[in-house]
Amino acid sequence: MENVESMDNQKETAAVPFLPIGSVVLLKNGKKRVMVYGRKVKANGEDKIYDYLGCLYPEGALSSNDVILFDHDQIQIVYFIGFQDLEEIIFRNKLRGIEGE
Repeated sequence: MENVESMDNQKETAAVPFLPIGSVVLLKNGKKRVMVYGRKVKANGEDKIYDYLGCLYPEGALSSNDVILFDHDQIQIVYFIGFQDLEEIIFRNKLRGIEGE
């Protein structure tokens, strides 16, 4: 089995804006990996819109308290880039358009 912690599998984040659902990352100063399962999320009671909604990996979101909101610049390492198809690419382009406004 391949070691997912190896340097060969780690990717820098600058070249990959708006990671797809299912991507697995380590946040700066983080000790546990996080899996992306939402993008461009507004927190309850806040005006701020976060780039990502995540949960601990491999545990997942076991309750609504397990939600992690974070921005792209908080990502230190990308371990896995999630599933990408034409639908994902079209949606990601829409997200880029929203951010550019």
